[in-house]
Amino acid sequence: MISVTIRTILSLIIFLAILFVPAGRLDWWEGWAFFFAFLAAVAVVAIWGQRRDPELMQERRKPGENVKRWDRIIMGLYTVLLLVLLILAALDSGRYGWSTVPLILRILGWLGLLAAMGIVWWSMASNPFLSEVVRIQEDRGHQVATTGPYQYVRHPMYDGVILAVISVPLVLGSLWALIPAALIVLLFVIRTGLEDSTLMGELSGYKAYAEQVRYRLLPYVW
Repeated sequence: MISVTIRTILSLIIFLAILFVPAGRLDWWEGWAFFFAFLAAVAVVAIWGQRRDPELMQERRKPGENVKRWDRIIMGLYTVLLLVLLILAALDSGRYGWSTVPLILRILGWLGLLAAMGIVWWSMASNPFLSEVVRIQEDRGHQVATTGPYQYVRHPMYDGVILAVISVPLVLGSLWALIPAALIVLLFVIRTGLEDSTLMGELSGYKAYAEQVRYRLLPYVW
């Protein structure tokens, strides 16, 4: 318990440093608003998840074996791009003011972030095998999720991630940060295709499910 607490505190300190060191000041209200919103969302999901499905939360914290190598590469790139996004937003909005985000876009950003959190929660509530990595969870009796948002698209969690990534630059007040956000979106589109192919070939029942739910990310589009 102590080690978990220490790791949590260190993670929060690092997160604050990523935001406020590039910003060069502590009175950057966009950074504080985002930090506390993120903290609240993580706390709610952690508490809810631990009570509802502790096995899933353990899988998400520490996945089992047979993670796809290509997914490790993609998630590594995602981590780098996310750091670039946050640092660039802090430099832009917090320090130099390279761009200006209109109020209406900031509001849309917050609404998008709220919707993204809802999609993520709905996906987790509907899929007890929603790991953070791509792997066939034979050790957990992996089955196809077909309820909740999975009735409409095959990878709803990625919709939540993509919406969040697009919304964060607007919330932080930086148009320049939309560049790494767009690269992350592209990365997750690629990841969706690769994961879908993996599930088609290795997860029992997924082909039949894919015949019923035709769209991967966007209904009537793809």
